[in-house]
Amino acid sequence: MTMPSVTRSDLPRSSRLHRRLRKGDFLDCFSVPSDLPPRQAAEIITSFPAWAMALVRLRGLLVAPFGISRTGPEAADKVGIFPVEHDGDTEVIAGFNDRHLDFRVSIHSEAGRVSLATWVHRHNLGGRLYLAAILPFHILIARNALARVGRASAARKFI
Repeated sequence: MTMPSVTRSDLPRSSRLHRRLRKGDFLDCFSVPSDLPPRQAAEIITSFPAWAMALVRLRGLLVAPFGISRTGPEAADKVGIFPVEHDGDTEVIAGFNDRHLDFRVSIHSEAGRVSLATWVHRHNLGGRLYLAAILPFHILIARNALARVGRASAARKFI
C-alpha cells in the first residue's frame, strides 16, 4: 500500500467555514484522496496517536494558568474534545470559542477527497501568540491525521 498524498489545498467552495471567514482570520486546509464520509474521517482525525496526545497534554498544562480551556466545553455531540456544530452529508464542523480565540475545524468529504480545514479568529495578543506558538505542531498533527484517513480509506478498498 502506498502512502497517501496529503496536500495543502483550498477550502472547498461548499464549506460552511466560508460564512465565518473575515479579514485577518487564519485559515488553512489540507486534503487527501479518500472516500470516507466526514463523520468517520473526523473520528479518525481526532483519535490522536500517543505522540500527539502528549503534545495536547503539554498544551493543557501550559495554558491552564491563563484560563484557556483544556478540554473544551461540555456538549452532547463531540468529536474528540471538540463540540460538533454541524454534522452533514459532506461536512462536519467542530470547535468552540475561548477567551483568546474562536476556532473551528471542518472535515469535508466530496469527490473522492477529504479536506481538513482550520479557521481561527484571534481576539487579542494572547490569541496571536498562542497561534504562532502552536502552528508548527498544528500542521504536523493535521498532516498526520489526514495521512491516517488516507490509509484507512485505502485499507477499505482492499477488504
